[in-house]
Amino acid sequence: MRCPKCECIEDKVIDSRSSKEGSIIRRRRECTKCSHRFTTYEQIEHTQLMVVKRDGRREEFSREKLLSGIAKACQKRPISQQTIEDVTQDVFDTVSQEFSEEVQGREIGERVMNALREIDSVAYVRYASVYRRFEEAGDFVDAVKKLETKHDTATYRLPGI
Repeated sequence: MRCPKCECIEDKVIDSRSSKEGSIIRRRRECTKCSHRFTTYEQIEHTQLMVVKRDGRREEFSREKLLSGIAKACQKRPISQQTIEDVTQDVFDTVSQEFSEEVQGREIGERVMNALREIDSVAYVRYASVYRRFEEAGDFVDAVKKLETKHDTATYRLPGI
């Protein structure tokens, strides 16, 4: 590590702490030349997950792009920034854990829509309108009708009832 003040490469670690549930290590360092103290963060570098788009293109799975899309859907809605961050992190973590090299874009979109459906119906329809490329008013009506049907997969109708 180079000292941000004098650019010396000699330093010593004064303190190390785990943060963000153990996924990042925070280190306080001191330059041996000028005694300037600074903080560094260390985290595991994962192999980059690629998203396969509808047209076959591939691009890196980006948490920032995911956050941007969710935030746009939630714009001017009574949804806290923390909730938006939590949804983003949940989707990002589950996709990163389940897929190692490539993931279809639809997998990510469906997960975001399921999460938004539970939080805010307007945000859900907004996200669905972009994700599913709504072109007519009927597409919006269909999406709203889907909101009315419950997704209770744990309850099954018994035969003869």
